[in-house]
Amino acid sequence: MSSLISFMKKEWTEHLRSSKLFTILIIFVIIGIMNPAIAKLTPALIEMLTESSQGASMTITVGEVTALDSWVQFFKNLPMGLIAFMLIESSIFTKEYQSGTLVLALTKGLDRYKVVLSKAIIMIFLWTVGYFACFGLTYAYNAYLWDNSIVENLMYSVAIWWLFGLLAISLAVIFSTLVKTNIGVLAGTGGLIFTSYFVGMLPKLDKLMPTMLMDGNSLIYGLKECSDYTTAIIITVIVCIVSFVASIPIFNKKHI
Repeated sequence: MSSLISFMKKEWTEHLRSSKLFTILIIFVIIGIMNPAIAKLTPALIEMLTESSQGASMTITVGEVTALDSWVQFFKNLPMGLIAFMLIESSIFTKEYQSGTLVLALTKGLDRYKVVLSKAIIMIFLWTVGYFACFGLTYAYNAYLWDNSIVENLMYSVAIWWLFGLLAISLAVIFSTLVKTNIGVLAGTGGLIFTSYFVGMLPKLDKLMPTMLMDGNSLIYGLKECSDYTTAIIITVIVCIVSFVASIPIFNKKHI
């Protein structure tokens, strides 16, 4: 256990020194502030557009802005945050393959499974902190400007989107044990997610795909029930567990 904690401290220190932690937090903080800002400013921007187009046969009607508009922005902008997170963290394994630093740690007796476990824990922790910092800022601004109580199934939709991020991390971990470049990690992770997205466009298959968990807007508007996501949640959890567990024997056999 002490060696696992020591390796996790090393990972944490590297994230501090390389400014990865700071970058991840800044990205999610910006998104968290941007969500209500876009919702608040959109009517003014449309009004300016209407005024500039006077004389043209175009009329734009703007409804009252509510917390729903901000939460719509939240779920629209989350993919951008997840992509940025994956770009930053995709090299968490591969940089050590290229530098050879893992060889030294392993020759000193560090168990290989602890390498996988520590890096997975750090990624999950960073995703959780960044994600809920973004959520907390959006929630606080929405509560100040509008009323969050009008939003349906908010916590549920936020929780399942976090789970989708966990899926992306599990895929990144297993691909990191299979390939030696961060491009390969990104290609493998992104390829499976895009495949899930496109398969989910087929009738009757959408409720089976993990990418359904990204559809928080349908939940907050009450267009779908929480139970509609049950199958996708179960499949996502299974994929996460299988990916994390399978990455350990794969890494044990990997030539470094």
